[in-house]
Amino acid sequence: MINKASFRQLLYFGIILEIIIFLIFFSSKEDIGDLFRYAARYSGRLSLIIYLYCFYLFKNTFIINQNLKRVKDLVFVFGVLHLIHFGFLALSVYLNDLPIIPVKIAGGAVAYLMIITYPFLINKIKKNIYHLIYFYYVGIVMLMTYVARLKGDFEGADPEIFHKVAFFVLILAFFSFGFSFYKHREKFNLS
Repeated sequence: MINKASFRQLLYFGIILEIIIFLIFFSSKEDIGDLFRYAARYSGRLSLIIYLYCFYLFKNTFIINQNLKRVKDLVFVFGVLHLIHFGFLALSVYLNDLPIIPVKIAGGAVAYLMIITYPFLINKIKKNIYHLIYFYYVGIVMLMTYVARLKGDFEGADPEIFHKVAFFVLILAFFSFGFSFYKHREKFNLS
């Protein structure tokens, strides 16, 4: 189980990874817009990995009726690191003068709000369905980002093999975890 020291260590390790991502592109990109474009891109990939681990941990915790302490710690780390990603992303949009289309970013804005608030609400949530709404909604927003990348809808970001892999990994996680939840559906507190 993650104790306080290892929780802090995990948080610091994640922040160090974000700093390393930034420094790699700081040293390799001359244009500040490219620096933040690539920092945002790779920071987002780190967030995907952490999200998938959080979802996996929640699934296992749910199935064995375990305390949500570990999940809470990890979604907090995910929230902090995803806020760093948001900073990189916002600076990339600003510095590269990318258009902001409110309809297209509304779903992402709701996901960011959920990512920030969930660690503080996780212990107050009594109905398991709300936990699933959080994990599936955030995951679907990530999935739609990869769909948009694969379609070439992102200016300055050509589709890559990573986008296909991430798309299929998310779909696989949704169905695999969903099947596990379905097998244990009697544990859902719907009333």
